[in-house]
Amino acid sequence: MEPIRVLVVDDSAFMRKLISEMINEDPRMTVVSTARDGEDALKKIKASAPDVVTLDVNLPKLNGLEVIERVMAEHPVPIILLSSLTDKGARVTIEAMALGAMDFVTKPSGEISLDIHKVKESLITKILNAGQISVQQAANTVDEHVVQPLIEQKRDTALQLICIGASTGGPKALRAVLSKLPSDLPVPIIVVQHMPPAFTHSLAQKLNEWSPAIVKEAAHGELLQKGTIYIAPGGFQTRIQTVGRSLAFYIDKSPAVRGLRPCYNVLLESVAEHKLDSVLTVTLTGMGSDGADGLKALKKVSRVYAIAESEATSVIFGMPKAAIQTGLVNEIVNLDDISSAIIKQINKGGIS
Repeated sequence: MEPIRVLVVDDSAFMRKLISEMINEDPRMTVVSTARDGEDALKKIKASAPDVVTLDVNLPKLNGLEVIERVMAEHPVPIILLSSLTDKGARVTIEAMALGAMDFVTKPSGEISLDIHKVKESLITKILNAGQISVQQAANTVDEHVVQPLIEQKRDTALQLICIGASTGGPKALRAVLSKLPSDLPVPIIVVQHMPPAFTHSLAQKLNEWSPAIVKEAAHGELLQKGTIYIAPGGFQTRIQTVGRSLAFYIDKSPAVRGLRPCYNVLLESVAEHKLDSVLTVTLTGMGSDGADGLKALKKVSRVYAIAESEATSVIFGMPKAAIQTGLVNEIVNLDDISSAIIKQINKGGIS
């Protein structure tokens, strides 16, 4: 098998050297070129046709966001961001992923990270995953201009909860789905997106800007409200608990499950423990199989309508495929149609 061809883009010559050395140490990949700024990056992408691009978010001439927008429109290729752990870095990273960047790695200590080797394993894994993505999947354009569907009747639905899980490619997929849901949702939604702390907070802020419904990061002890979309916080496990006759969040630092915190399985298994009558689940693009075991547990005790994103629109078909392989998924749907599928189930008044 041919090694994955990588273009390294960073405005620091020192960082370009360190990142290139890390990549070239792995025989499964090779650095074919480097670029020092946004304009240089666009030229090198055309000239060297890389399989994957690693991209520093903060670039001179054309910034990282402008580069991603141009690349996805002109020469689609999977992009792995290198981002700082600052609030600003998190916000820019979320915007970049909504524009089409596939994944990100955080620099351990700022823009010039002498200890970049700490994230070598993560970077190599993400480059390997990105190297399996087709050009069409990298572009993965979605129609974000569809008129919001309206709830047909102003009435309560028997549907008690909607749970959504996503990983690689999730921010862009979540924007596509949540931006089309109306503000008068008669049911709460909980979203588990695999992301570290700080980044889920920024994700919630950006999705709140893009969505008619209220989107916020979930907080321990908070009561679940109809019409609100909650993002499970990074670095914690999110479960539900009962407070009187209401549902509330139980969020703690219990151990990661298969390296995941938050973990979609943990949320779904918690929902199963409460034996809700009617639940809708959605499994979006993502690496791995998170959510499949939780779906099995939930289906044993509740009426569940399970939706999985199609392979055609998934950036990585791992999580949806695992859900489908349980034999418990009711509907496999292209990304553009998932919001309509959700609304259809809400309008039915519950899961039959």
